[in-house]
Amino acid sequence: MATLQITDLHVSVETEDGPKEILKGVTLTIRSGETHAIMGPNGSGKSTLAYSIAGHPKYTVTSGEVTLDGEDVLSMSVDERARAGLFLAMQYPVEVPGVTVSNFLRTAKTAIDGEAPKLRTWVKEVRGTMDELRMDSSFADRNVNEGFSGGEKKRHEILQMELLKPKFAVLDETDSGLDVDALRVVSEGVNRAKESTDAGVLLITHYTRILRYIKPEFVHVFVDGKIAEEGGPELADQLEAEGYDRFIATGEPATTAGA
Repeated sequence: MATLQITDLHVSVETEDGPKEILKGVTLTIRSGETHAIMGPNGSGKSTLAYSIAGHPKYTVTSGEVTLDGEDVLSMSVDERARAGLFLAMQYPVEVPGVTVSNFLRTAKTAIDGEAPKLRTWVKEVRGTMDELRMDSSFADRNVNEGFSGGEKKRHEILQMELLKPKFAVLDETDSGLDVDALRVVSEGVNRAKESTDAGVLLITHYTRILRYIKPEFVHVFVDGKIAEEGGPELADQLEAEGYDRFIATGEPATTAGA
């Protein structure tokens, strides 16, 4: 069983007025096969956590630790983190002109596994996964995310997750911009990837609608760079009914309900 451990993580970003602390002491443990949902209002630090785990240079870790099976993630380069088993599905996937989806996927798979996949079996796996995600086969010959709709970009992110088979996947608002049908298809892809590899999933979202398809065992409420409350899936239902006002009004973390 693999373990991703985040301990007292503090992260800042540079602004015109100097460094601004975004994460103010986040502690979280995710194990293989677990799904953790992080919910919270805009600006609470959810995406900052995702990008800090992945190694985005915009975010500076000022203190704290992130370890994967005891190995120091923060000392790794971005590509080393990917090879170690970390995957980030971005909220706003970037376009990569001049690089086709097929070349991108095979190059990424080769880098992570240390050897190129056998072409015949690889092509079959890619096409099969694209079919399940309802992606036309012509997408393989298009440039990465170039001209893709929002839903197509999100399907491509989950295509990567299914093919690259990470130990831990961080999904940053994968549900944003998806209609009902696309949400279901993308969620099914996440569930397939999790079931086939026993991956741990850290799912960042504002709303509970994706949680109807991807069932979390743990829910964490982010407010002002900290975890304000933790609990089981019932906490998401409570947030859907009540919103975040009770956390924002007090500005103080609520009592931890469980982990």
